[in-house]
Amino acid sequence: MSSAAAGLSLSAMGLRAGYGGIEVLHGIDLEIAPGQVFALLGPNGAGKSTLLRVLSGRTGATSGEIRLGGEVVHRATPERLVRRGLCCIPEGRGVFPNLSVDEHLLMWTYRRGVDRGGLAHDVYQRFPILAERRHQLAGSLSGGERQMLSLSRALCPGVRVLLCDELSMGLAPRVVEELYAFITQLADGGVTVLVVEQFAPTALAVASAAAVLVDGRIRLSGSPDEVQVGLADAYLGANADSVTDAPSTAGGSVL
Repeated sequence: MSSAAAGLSLSAMGLRAGYGGIEVLHGIDLEIAPGQVFALLGPNGAGKSTLLRVLSGRTGATSGEIRLGGEVVHRATPERLVRRGLCCIPEGRGVFPNLSVDEHLLMWTYRRGVDRGGLAHDVYQRFPILAERRHQLAGSLSGGERQMLSLSRALCPGVRVLLCDELSMGLAPRVVEELYAFITQLADGGVTVLVVEQFAPTALAVASAAAVLVDGRIRLSGSPDEVQVGLADAYLGANADSVTDAPSTAGGSVL
């Protein structure tokens, strides 16, 4: 794996955002240290994906502040944030079904000066199954293979912060385990990682800090152990089984 650039801190202070005049995020405070894996948990509709959209510049904040490596960036475009080293893996894999695996890697390296051969080597060494599928269209890959392909963007030179939305959704536990092992490797190499998940155990197992988002507000934050203990209460009466069970393979492909 290519050596990673030093991770950047990522913070939000008093962050508010929404759609069409309806506020979804109600004053989010978040602090993620360089090289840390931070797990953001919460039920459907909590505002997790909206928060990632705001942090990645795809949705504007109505108030509050975002800092990346100490620099105020809450009015920055997604392109500028990418140049600063931020990489966002959206929910739903984020690949193009009519492009091959090789063609995706070409897209990951559109910037001038990026070694395309070096990236392909790193990706195929880390995910050998993608090497076997390199000429296949992404639409013909399994769900796990598509998620590997999407995550391969994090191996591009200069990635310093990685945002992942619902990494485990619809995947078999053994595939999720491999993907989170990759996340851990990235963090060990210096990349700052924010993982957004509904399913707590896997994310908490690799995180060094965590928070629970419910109804657009942070209800609980602390160490993974502290968050695990208070998780059911933080969900305000949500069925504890729905937030602590292992991911289901229903509706998703497996390798």
